[in-house]
Amino acid sequence: MDTALFDYHLPEELIAQEAIEPRDAARLLTIQGGQRGHHTVADLPEFLCSGDLLVLNRTRVIPARFAARKPTGGELEVLLIHPLAEGTGPRWTAFVRGKVRPGLVIDLLDHDSQPCAAVTIEACDDDEGTRILAFAPGTNVLALADRAGHIPLPPYIARADRPEDRERYQTVFGDIPGSVAAPTASLHLTPDLLARLEALGVRTALVELRIGPGTFKPVDTERVEDFRIHAEWCRCPPEAVAAIQATKAAGGRVICIGTTAVRTVETAAQGGTLEPWEGWTRLFCHPPWKPRVTDGLLTNFHLPRSSLLMLVACFTGVEGLHAAYAEAVERRYRFFSYGDAMLICP
Repeated sequence: MDTALFDYHLPEELIAQEAIEPRDAARLLTIQGGQRGHHTVADLPEFLCSGDLLVLNRTRVIPARFAARKPTGGELEVLLIHPLAEGTGPRWTAFVRGKVRPGLVIDLLDHDSQPCAAVTIEACDDDEGTRILAFAPGTNVLALADRAGHIPLPPYIARADRPEDRERYQTVFGDIPGSVAAPTASLHLTPDLLARLEALGVRTALVELRIGPGTFKPVDTERVEDFRIHAEWCRCPPEAVAAIQATKAAGGRVICIGTTAVRTVETAAQGGTLEPWEGWTRLFCHPPWKPRVTDGLLTNFHLPRSSLLMLVACFTGVEGLHAAYAEAVERRYRFFSYGDAMLICP
């Protein structure tokens, strides 16, 4: 399949730079039974039924971006990605912007541009261009990030992060730190909306996918099938599997909130049946792939040529995807992480 099939025209001013308030005031393009409609996320209960199940990605975004400095005074930027097995101290994979060499010791800087941790660059680049950073023994890296790091807003948000992004670029239910990007479809959910859905008889199941920076990487091969997607760690626990199986048995629908929830449950079903699962996934969902578990999807609007856009096309078809996105552009929907949403359900 030609990757160019997933291009589309997007006026730059439609890329959302700020989050809308309240969260569920975001606009919602619905696709149901082949018909498109226009609502807000607050209207979501109109499209769900008692017995349906929402699958949510419970990860929280780590304030994982640091300014850094070399011993020579040269400036760097570090993005922590994922913890590794400890050596003499904590070790993390990271992207480092700037020229570094193995064995170099650099300082991570706090919000006042003062050194807050010394880390050593190890000689372990992988095929995705990451480095491994070694921290001093006893360093609590998550506490360090929470105290001194910056929220890693996506590259298409053309401003620095602000204190309010620490909560607004998080879901209201996320409780496990691990991602460097938000599960953006879930950013629209509020405690009140979740309570209204629960009162309707809509249940929830929690899974975990630690979103990495590769989520923003475009498919850069001419043929979709030749692309090697980034790896992300995910977990579909026994409780989620039981809830999904019970929903299916009772004739309810499994609605994934976001592409990361889809990747998690569908990874757990790759063997043919849904089983508890945890580990690294490289599941690349693109047409003509069809989901085994997911019946419907709530998702944001995604970048051209992105693997996320291709996953959505598995639910809409390529022509249906282009029709929906063209209508969203025409009606001035807001795109990407802080933008509006689309609901696709039978």
